[in-house]
Amino acid sequence: MTAFSTIGVLAPALLSAFVATAGAAPTPAAAAPDLYGFCRQVKNDDTIRPYSHELYNGTVKAFKKLFPDAKSTPREQELQTQANYRCMNGKVLACFVGANLPCAKMNAARDNPGADEFCKTSPNADVVPAFATGHDAVYSYKCASGKAVVAGRSWALDKRGFASKLWTEVPKLRGRRQRTLP
Repeated sequence: MTAFSTIGVLAPALLSAFVATAGAAPTPAAAAPDLYGFCRQVKNDDTIRPYSHELYNGTVKAFKKLFPDAKSTPREQELQTQANYRCMNGKVLACFVGANLPCAKMNAARDNPGADEFCKTSPNADVVPAFATGHDAVYSYKCASGKAVVAGRSWALDKRGFASKLWTEVPKLRGRRQRTLP
């Protein structure tokens, strides 16, 4: 095999490895075990980070604080799909995404094109549903003669623009062993 044919054989593999590396998401500013230290250092970072098993115990405590009436502790798989983290005031905060529970920064604009469109087809609706306004809308709307009207405020915001009642601190539990998966 000549050098050219060897390169020809290896080129697709090298190219795909390069593309996979170049197209990969950037490494988070902090790995999960050091997220506490990272948040202490940067104070505020609105980057939403996915669940990490290294934060399991604190995440469960945060879940119980936000959902005190929950019948059970969420399973690992549920946390993987629902738990998110960010930094605020030097602390790690958690939010658990769900139906009508947005963990993203909220849309605080009073004008809402989705509500406007909905009201064109339902001119006197008492409520404009979240699928029309967007789940991140701060305000709730109703329709009056085909126009969207602010009916109230659905979410109070924290200083960073997130729904304050959906986020809580993830306590750093000292001296406890991390739960391991079976």
